[in-house]
Amino acid sequence: MISTTHGLILAAVLFALGLTGLLARRDVIFVLMSIEIMMNAAGLAFVVAGARWGRPDGQVMFLFILATAAAEVSVGLALILALFRRARTLDVDAANRMRG
Repeated sequence: MISTTHGLILAAVLFALGLTGLLARRDVIFVLMSIEIMMNAAGLAFVVAGARWGRPDGQVMFLFILATAAAEVSVGLALILALFRRARTLDVDAANRMRG
């Protein structure tokens, strides 16, 4: 059995890694992966907290997080395709030049 403290520390470390990747990289795909890591870390924190109190609320919240992550991936990939078709790059700064 994993303790609540260890689970929350793992969630915090995963969230910090995702935040670091989000702030450090300029590649759109890497930014989307960093956001996914951060959302999974939040889901892990919900599951650990729900297990601590013996309630299924954390697992229900994790299902909502998974649904949100799936929607984020589909919209993100559509934006990546539009950015690449117009700018021929996956650099986040190139999105500033998109007009129309």
